[in-house]
Amino acid sequence: QEFLVQSGGGSVQAGASLKLSCVPSGYSFQEYAMGWFRHAPGKDREFVATIRNNATHYADFVKGRFTISRDNKDAVTLEVHSLKPEDTATYYCAASRRYGLLPFRDYEYQIWGLGTQVIVSS
Repeated sequence: QEFLVQSGGGSVQAGASLKLSCVPSGYSFQEYAMGWFRHAPGKDREFVATIRNNATHYADFVKGRFTISRDNKDAVTLEVHSLKPEDTATYYCAASRRYGLLPFRDYEYQIWGLGTQVIVSS
C-alpha cells in the first residue's frame, strides 16, 4: 500500500525557519509530482508548492520564503523561512499521478500524508 510519512513542523516564533519532510513508502513515487498544501483553521486548504523531477511551482504567497526539493530516494522536503503567524496551519504532503503541467489543485493529488502542524507565534 502506498502512503506518505511526514515529519517536521512544530511551534516557533515569527521569523524562524522549519523543515518539513515527506517520505513515500510502499511504492516508488519518482514519476509522481509531489506537492505541499496547507490548511489553516477557518480557511480552505491551499496549495503551497509542487515538484516533479527538477521542475517546481509555488503559490504566489510563498514569495521566495519556501523551497521545495526532492532527493534521489523520493523524499520531499519543504523548507520554510521567515515564518509569519499567518503561516500557522496543518501542512500536508501529497502525490499526484497527473502528467503534463505541474498540478496545483488538491483534486489532482491522489495520495495524502496525515499532516504536520506548524504554529507561528508573534
